[in-house]
Amino acid sequence: MSNEAVIAQLLDVSRPPAGTVSTSEIVRRIKEGLPVQALDRVAAAVAPDDREFRFGVVKKATLSRRKAPRSGDARLSELEGAKVVRLARVWTLACAVWKSEDAARDFLYRPHALLEGQRPIDAVMGSEFGGPQVEAILGRLQYGSAA
Repeated sequence: MSNEAVIAQLLDVSRPPAGTVSTSEIVRRIKEGLPVQALDRVAAAVAPDDREFRFGVVKKATLSRRKAPRSGDARLSELEGAKVVRLARVWTLACAVWKSEDAARDFLYRPHALLEGQRPIDAVMGSEFGGPQVEAILGRLQYGSAA
């Protein structure tokens, strides 16, 4: 299964009529507004014991308002959706590299020298530049380079 397919599965993004989920399809879904449940699914995978983790993506009050029964089909903003997809991309790559969710979490939550002592999860959550930095480290690990 391709990374995009694994990411789409994690986000619960249904497949288009063509049957494959491409990066451009994921981008289109981000622009439309991913369902709030995508955040819940990624948070449950990345930080299953941290009930506050999702509030690093969407503020607690905002998330509560969106989930209110009157709000209808709750969606993430484009920026929030991009952050959720960034997390999902790093998570799926970390799981592929480390071969277990526990080992992937251990990597994400341990300070890393190539991130100047910052934890990979903080780099990913901190800015759009953190995701590619962490993906590069994981890529080096995946292919046997020093990381």
